[in-house]
Amino acid sequence: MNIIAITACPTGVAHTYLAESNLKKAALKLGLPLLVETQGAVESDYFFTQEDIQRADVVLIAADKTIDRSRFANKNVIDVSVTRAAKDAEGLLKAVLSGELVPHRLPADAGEDAGAGREDAAPRSFIAQVYVHLITGVNLMIPFVIAGGILIALSFSFGITAATPGDAHFSPIAKMLSDIGGGSAFALMLPILSLGISQSISGKMGIVAGAVGGMMAIHTGSGFLGALIAGFLAGYITLLIVNYIHLPKAVAGLKPILIVPLLSVLLTGALMALMIGEPIKILLGWLTAFLNSLGNANSALLGLLFGMMVAFDMGGPLNKTVCMFAIGLMSSGIYGPIAACMAAGMVPPLGIALATTLFRRKFTEQERETGKVTYILGLSFITEGAIPYAVADPLRVIPAIVAGSGLAGALSMMLGCASQAPHGGIFVIFIPNVITHVAGYLLAIAAGSVLTALILLCIKKDVSVPVKQG
Repeated sequence: MNIIAITACPTGVAHTYLAESNLKKAALKLGLPLLVETQGAVESDYFFTQEDIQRADVVLIAADKTIDRSRFANKNVIDVSVTRAAKDAEGLLKAVLSGELVPHRLPADAGEDAGAGREDAAPRSFIAQVYVHLITGVNLMIPFVIAGGILIALSFSFGITAATPGDAHFSPIAKMLSDIGGGSAFALMLPILSLGISQSISGKMGIVAGAVGGMMAIHTGSGFLGALIAGFLAGYITLLIVNYIHLPKAVAGLKPILIVPLLSVLLTGALMALMIGEPIKILLGWLTAFLNSLGNANSALLGLLFGMMVAFDMGGPLNKTVCMFAIGLMSSGIYGPIAACMAAGMVPPLGIALATTLFRRKFTEQERETGKVTYILGLSFITEGAIPYAVADPLRVIPAIVAGSGLAGALSMMLGCASQAPHGGIFVIFIPNVITHVAGYLLAIAAGSVLTALILLCIKKDVSVPVKQG
């Protein structure tokens, strides 16, 4: 059987490439010809030619995001989640070969498809779709947040008030950095988030209403939560207008340039102004007051919870939800949770990498070699670096990293650590005034990493061939 495969995950990072790697290894083991095209954050090493598609007996789409299927019209397609391909590539390919997974034939007019027909989609279709829309918006927003946040942080290196005209420490360079990072890039965070969600739901037609909905979240003071709601409102309102308003052919051209944007913007904006904005603003006020009132003990509990959630699925939905919530709090002037999330997110790969160095007999030769790269991933706040180890031994690795990240998050919050930058890992500590209580922050990361490594020493079995220590 001639199979071609696409791998794609909502974040376009870890699962996309882990699935690609495991599918290729499994195909080699089974003696199966397989070409894989990735649709992730980095350009694919290989793109299907028209000849590849014509020769293929089956197109395997392992994706949890919208995939353009127009190339595969009239082809037999099997849809699975990218997680299945990442965790059990060999079993997946065997299921394809045996006929356990029955392909469906795409129609001649096949186009973009969020995964309808996927064999595991039925029990979680609505939740899966909502997650895809949400993460699409978040992924579109994150580069603005990172670029803006780090530029703001760089402006602080001249002094906390150096961007304020008339201040004794005023610096034109600091003001320029602040204007670019905060006044422009960071200011676009909410409209871009809302736009991305809306576009994911209703395509290009949803861009205008989504962007306006995000701006309404700013104007109404409903912040991050308001922008989330506005994105979904704009997307589904636009979808309803597109699907249910039909015009005579003579004036059909007015629909995309007049009818859809006018009605979708009006309805989304009115709902935000009259119904959504004020209640969410009040809720955010309560939440901000609650977080600011937390003592050290309660802060530690919150940090523990954040840290455990960040580590549990290593860049998956739970991780992204917590980090997204922490980033949203930054717009309200609360910087402790994002510091806790970043510390906790660095611990899983750092703790595992430390264990591969100190307790070599617990890991295979390949895992020890990978551990050298895993240090870099951990320092860069790429939690997904822990995934290969968790996939190989989930019942031991996941509890170890959850415990370590929980400790790091708790210590970070308890010690009053805060971060003006939403990303950047350990490297942002070299920018003055970005991390509050740097020593405590480093202590939190180190403590969590050591705890993870020690737990792995205690509960992880030795590999079959003992390796000499040191």
